[in-house]
Amino acid sequence: MKRSFSKNGLLLLGLLLLALLLCGLYLTYHTYGNFQFAWLLRGKKIMAFLLVALATGTATVSFQTMTQNQFLTPNILGLDSLYVLIQTILFFILGGVNMLAQKQTAVFLISILMMAFLSLLLAKLLLKQQHDLFILLMLGMILGTLFSSTSNFLQVLMDPNEYDLLQGRLFASFSNINTLHLSWAAGIILLGSFFLFAANRYLDVLHLGSDQATNLGISLNRFQILLLFLISLLTGTATALVGPITFLGFIVANISYQLMPTYRHRYLFPTAILLGIIFLVGSQFLVEQVFQLKTTVSVVTQFIGGLYFIWKIIYERSRQK
Repeated sequence: MKRSFSKNGLLLLGLLLLALLLCGLYLTYHTYGNFQFAWLLRGKKIMAFLLVALATGTATVSFQTMTQNQFLTPNILGLDSLYVLIQTILFFILGGVNMLAQKQTAVFLISILMMAFLSLLLAKLLLKQQHDLFILLMLGMILGTLFSSTSNFLQVLMDPNEYDLLQGRLFASFSNINTLHLSWAAGIILLGSFFLFAANRYLDVLHLGSDQATNLGISLNRFQILLLFLISLLTGTATALVGPITFLGFIVANISYQLMPTYRHRYLFPTAILLGIIFLVGSQFLVEQVFQLKTTVSVVTQFIGGLYFIWKIIYERSRQK
């Protein structure tokens, strides 16, 4: 037990040092003497990196524990598609110029609440028995397709200039983050993550399976509803803050399982969070300093995540033979 704790602790310490090193490099590299201005601008991005990594890491690990599947992420519930639909409707009705001119704090909070409310409503309706969890996931995929199709239909009807402005909002970006949104997101993500960390022992038991968790005294339906609400709240907040980031949760969660071969979420959570910080800061550094802002973090994430997803499928299939 001591050896396991020492090994896990050393791994977490190494990831923490690497994350701090990358953050320090990002804050100080090529400031051209304008240290205060660069740190103020990049410091806001670092805060966004921390919040998104915290929300994505804890939410994805919890979701995969609940579904007993390491290939699924909370995006299967259609949260990203719902965010795109909300933004598309607002741009379609109000116009892109009006949308970009407003601070949109109300829109930011409404987007989060709608994503969380959708998942909570589906959970209340379907999670009456244990096997209904898979029906919930299937319905989430169907709704995601519906939201995506509706968004595409409205985007076809939009003015090309309005559509161009909308596309800038739908790509994940850490460049134009509203400070007020950052404050709201910090409060929501910290609170939601605190509850997930507090429930880490229940998640450890749920990792054994639904039947075992029920036999060990967990009220499974209530716990699953609470988990889905917290996961949707965290995922929705991160999405509303910076935009959809496909594959980020999948990457950090699965690498966490490989680096930290344990069922204890008190180790899995911080590992996923630190990996998320490393990945996001490293990707943004490449986007700004290597690619000279000719691409975005979402493109880098989708490219690496897609390759990793294909490798993961091939690896799991070969291991089962």
